[in-house]
Amino acid sequence: MGAETISLRHLRVTRFRYSAGMRDVPTRAVAVILERIPIESPWATHQWQAAGVIDDVGGEPRVLLERDGRLQKVFPGFEVKLHRDEAEGYYLNASSGEPCLFVSLRFDEPEADPYPFLVTASYSEAARWMDGGERVDRAGVGLEFAEWIGQWVEDNYRPEPRKRIRPKSFEGREGRLRKDG
Repeated sequence: MGAETISLRHLRVTRFRYSAGMRDVPTRAVAVILERIPIESPWATHQWQAAGVIDDVGGEPRVLLERDGRLQKVFPGFEVKLHRDEAEGYYLNASSGEPCLFVSLRFDEPEADPYPFLVTASYSEAARWMDGGERVDRAGVGLEFAEWIGQWVEDNYRPEPRKRIRPKSFEGREGRLRKDG
Protein backbone atom coordinates (compact mmCIF):
# COMPACT_ATOMS: atom_id res chain seq x y z
CA MET A 1 0.00 0.00 0.00
CA GLY A 2 1.48 3.32 -1.01
CA ALA A 3 0.48 6.77 0.15
CA GLU A 4 0.69 10.17 -1.41
CA THR A 5 0.21 13.51 0.29
CA ILE A 6 -1.25 16.43 -1.59
CA SER A 7 -1.72 20.01 -0.42
CA LEU A 8 -4.89 21.92 -1.14
CA ARG A 9 -4.08 25.42 0.03
CA HIS A 10 -3.74 24.99 3.79
CA LEU A 11 -5.26 21.52 3.94
CA ARG A 12 -3.10 18.43 3.77
CA VAL A 13 -4.81 15.26 2.54
CA THR A 14 -3.25 11.81 2.45
CA ARG A 15 -4.67 9.34 -0.04
CA PHE A 16 -3.89 5.65 0.28
CA ARG A 17 -3.60 3.40 -2.73
CA TYR A 18 -4.72 -0.20 -2.39
CA SER A 19 -4.07 -3.02 -4.79
CA ALA A 20 -6.84 -3.62 -7.31
CA GLY A 21 -7.59 -6.98 -5.69
CA MET A 22 -8.37 -5.37 -2.36
CA ARG A 23 -10.75 -2.76 -3.79
CA ASP A 24 -12.76 -5.33 -5.67
CA VAL A 25 -15.51 -7.22 -3.90
CA PRO A 26 -15.65 -10.69 -5.49
CA THR A 27 -19.26 -11.78 -5.90
CA ARG A 28 -20.94 -15.08 -6.77
CA ALA A 29 -24.62 -15.50 -7.61
CA VAL A 30 -26.13 -18.46 -5.76
CA ALA A 31 -29.40 -20.25 -5.14
CA VAL A 32 -30.35 -21.75 -1.77
CA ILE A 33 -32.01 -25.17 -1.48
CA LEU A 34 -34.31 -25.60 1.52
CA GLU A 35 -35.52 -29.04 2.50
CA ARG A 36 -38.58 -30.09 4.51
CA ILE A 37 -38.06 -33.41 6.30
CA PRO A 38 -40.82 -35.36 8.06
CA ILE A 39 -40.15 -35.99 11.77
CA GLU A 40 -41.87 -37.94 14.53
CA SER A 41 -42.76 -35.52 17.28
CA PRO A 42 -45.87 -34.66 19.24
CA TRP A 43 -45.29 -30.96 18.45
CA ALA A 44 -44.39 -30.95 14.74
CA THR A 45 -44.82 -33.06 11.61
CA HIS A 46 -41.72 -31.77 9.83
CA GLN A 47 -38.67 -29.52 10.08
CA TRP A 48 -36.97 -27.24 7.57
CA GLN A 49 -33.24 -26.95 6.97
CA ALA A 50 -30.86 -25.45 4.43
CA ALA A 51 -29.81 -28.44 2.30
CA GLY A 52 -27.22 -26.71 0.14
CA VAL A 53 -26.19 -23.79 -1.99
CA ILE A 54 -25.61 -24.04 -5.75
CA ASP A 55 -24.77 -21.63 -8.56
CA ASP A 56 -27.74 -19.40 -9.32
CA VAL A 57 -30.36 -21.01 -11.54
CA GLY A 58 -32.41 -17.86 -12.12
CA GLY A 59 -36.16 -17.52 -12.18
CA GLU A 60 -38.58 -17.75 -9.29
CA PRO A 61 -38.52 -20.03 -6.23
CA ARG A 62 -39.77 -23.47 -7.21
CA VAL A 63 -40.12 -27.06 -6.04
CA LEU A 64 -37.27 -29.39 -7.00
CA LEU A 65 -38.46 -32.58 -5.34
CA GLU A 66 -41.60 -33.76 -3.58
CA ARG A 67 -41.70 -37.39 -2.50
CA ASP A 68 -42.54 -39.41 0.63
CA GLY A 69 -43.22 -36.31 2.71
CA ARG A 70 -39.93 -34.73 1.66
CA LEU A 71 -39.90 -31.42 -0.14
CA GLN A 72 -37.00 -29.49 -1.64
CA LYS A 73 -37.33 -25.93 -2.91
CA VAL A 74 -34.76 -23.80 -4.67
CA PHE A 75 -34.60 -20.06 -4.00
CA PRO A 76 -32.51 -18.25 -6.64
CA GLY A 77 -31.24 -14.68 -6.63
CA PHE A 78 -28.73 -14.41 -3.77
CA GLU A 79 -25.19 -13.03 -3.86
CA VAL A 80 -22.20 -14.03 -1.79
CA LYS A 81 -19.76 -11.14 -1.53
CA LEU A 82 -16.28 -11.31 -0.03
CA HIS A 83 -15.53 -8.08 1.84
CA ARG A 84 -12.10 -7.23 3.20
CA ASP A 85 -13.41 -6.43 6.69
CA GLU A 86 -14.87 -9.96 7.03
CA ALA A 87 -11.59 -11.69 6.07
CA GLU A 88 -11.10 -13.34 9.46
CA GLY A 89 -14.62 -14.83 9.29
CA TYR A 90 -13.88 -16.27 5.84
CA TYR A 91 -10.58 -17.65 7.15
CA LEU A 92 -12.38 -19.39 10.03
CA ASN A 93 -14.83 -20.90 7.54
CA ALA A 94 -12.23 -21.99 4.98
CA SER A 95 -9.97 -23.53 7.62
CA SER A 96 -12.77 -25.41 9.40
CA GLY A 97 -12.39 -28.59 7.36
CA GLU A 98 -15.96 -28.28 6.04
CA PRO A 99 -16.35 -24.91 4.30
CA CYS A 100 -19.97 -23.89 3.97
CA LEU A 101 -22.25 -20.93 3.55
CA PHE A 102 -24.50 -19.61 6.28
CA VAL A 103 -28.14 -18.98 5.42
CA SER A 104 -30.42 -16.77 7.49
CA LEU A 105 -33.93 -18.28 7.44
CA ARG A 106 -37.07 -16.32 8.17
CA PHE A 107 -40.70 -17.26 8.75
CA ASP A 108 -43.45 -14.71 8.07
CA GLU A 109 -45.85 -16.60 10.34
CA PRO A 110 -45.30 -19.49 12.76
CA GLU A 111 -47.06 -22.00 10.49
CA ALA A 112 -45.70 -20.61 7.21
CA ASP A 113 -42.84 -22.12 5.23
CA PRO A 114 -39.45 -20.48 5.75
CA TYR A 115 -37.52 -18.58 3.13
CA PRO A 116 -33.84 -17.68 2.91
CA PHE A 117 -33.17 -14.05 3.73
CA LEU A 118 -29.38 -13.59 3.56
CA VAL A 119 -26.34 -15.71 2.68
CA THR A 120 -22.74 -15.25 3.84
CA ALA A 121 -19.44 -17.13 3.89
CA SER A 122 -18.28 -15.41 7.12
CA TYR A 123 -18.42 -17.20 10.49
CA SER A 124 -18.30 -13.81 12.18
CA GLU A 125 -21.20 -12.33 10.24
CA ALA A 126 -23.33 -15.46 10.84
CA ALA A 127 -22.56 -15.22 14.57
CA ARG A 128 -23.73 -11.59 14.61
CA TRP A 129 -26.98 -12.64 12.91
CA MET A 130 -27.54 -15.33 15.56
CA ASP A 131 -26.74 -12.83 18.33
CA GLY A 132 -29.51 -10.69 16.83
CA GLY A 133 -32.03 -13.55 17.07
CA GLU A 134 -31.89 -14.83 13.48
CA ARG A 135 -32.09 -18.51 12.68
CA VAL A 136 -28.95 -19.43 10.75
CA ASP A 137 -28.33 -22.79 9.06
CA ARG A 138 -25.11 -24.13 7.59
CA ALA A 139 -25.44 -25.09 3.94
CA GLY A 140 -22.92 -27.27 2.16
CA VAL A 141 -21.08 -26.02 -0.92
CA GLY A 142 -19.30 -27.78 -3.73
CA LEU A 143 -15.53 -28.15 -3.92
CA GLU A 144 -15.19 -25.42 -6.57
CA PHE A 145 -17.05 -22.91 -4.38
CA ALA A 146 -14.98 -23.85 -1.32
CA GLU A 147 -11.81 -23.34 -3.39
CA TRP A 148 -13.05 -19.88 -4.44
CA ILE A 149 -13.40 -18.83 -0.78
CA GLY A 150 -10.09 -20.48 0.16
CA GLN A 151 -8.19 -18.79 -2.67
CA TRP A 152 -9.55 -15.37 -1.68
CA VAL A 153 -8.48 -15.98 1.93
CA GLU A 154 -5.03 -17.14 0.78
CA ASP A 155 -4.58 -14.00 -1.35
CA ASN A 156 -5.98 -11.46 1.12
CA TYR A 157 -5.64 -12.56 4.75
CA ARG A 158 -2.88 -13.46 7.17
CA PRO A 159 -3.97 -14.33 10.71
CA GLU A 160 -2.21 -12.40 13.44
CA PRO A 161 0.12 -14.57 15.50
CA ARG A 162 -1.30 -15.40 18.90
CA LYS A 163 0.56 -13.83 21.80
CA ARG A 164 0.79 -15.82 24.98
CA ILE A 165 -0.10 -13.78 28.03
CA ARG A 166 2.06 -14.86 30.91
CA PRO A 167 -0.02 -15.18 34.11
CA LYS A 168 1.00 -12.82 36.92
CA SER A 169 1.56 -15.76 39.23
CA PHE A 170 4.58 -16.76 37.09
CA GLU A 171 6.26 -13.33 37.15
CA GLY A 172 7.64 -13.83 40.63
CA ARG A 173 7.68 -11.34 43.47
CA GLU A 174 10.70 -9.43 42.18
CA GLY A 175 9.09 -8.80 38.79
CA ARG A 176 5.89 -7.48 40.35
CA LEU A 177 7.86 -5.22 42.74
CA ARG A 178 9.89 -3.73 39.86
CA LYS A 179 6.70 -2.96 37.96
CA ASP A 180 4.92 -1.40 40.93
CA GLY A 181 7.99 0.70 41.81
